Amino acid sequence: MDYAELEKAAGKIGFTHIAPLDPSTIVLKEEVRKMCEANTCGRYNKCWSCPPGCGSLEEFAEQIKGYQHGILVQTVGEIEDSMDFEAMMDAEALHKRHFLQMYEFLRGKYPKTLAIGTGSCTQCKECTYPDAPCRFPDRRVSSMEAYGMLVLEVCKDNHLGYYYGPNTIAYTGCFLVE
Repeated sequence: MDYAELEKAAGKIGFTHIAPLDPSTIVLKEEVRKMCEANTCGRYNKCWSCPPGCGSLEEFAEQIKGYQHGILVQTVGEIEDSMDFEAMMDAEALHKRHFLQMYEFLRGKYPKTLAIGTGSCTQCKECTYPDAPCRFPDRRVSSMEAYGMLVLEVCKDNHLGYYYGPNTIAYTGCFLVE
């Protein structure tokens, strides 16, 4: 993997921060998955990219096991205050657009790229879960939390910031590449 090339591409796409990711630092935690069950985002048991439809921690551990390299990508947005939901949603949408662009770029160079993103998949306006298979399984992206990752911990273990001060919000995703 040519990290310098990936860093350059990620910067060009528009990410605020990029860092190498050592897949051996990833720890999948049942307690993170349990947070999904609280359903604060309203997506638990409603789509293929979120628990329980996305798969088990055991399945994810098996997926991750074969990867030796990765990158973390972040988009940091500015918000007026902790109630500025419009700016938060705008920053998330921007991050997801950048994330999908980076995913396409990476799949061109590394066809077995595993994308692990932020929030619920937004490929379809309405998910087919659980009545029919996912329409786009090759483009479906689950979040780091759905994988059981504590994002703050993954960032810390890979020397990437997580908190950038008051009136900011950071969205983080990662790619594992072979």
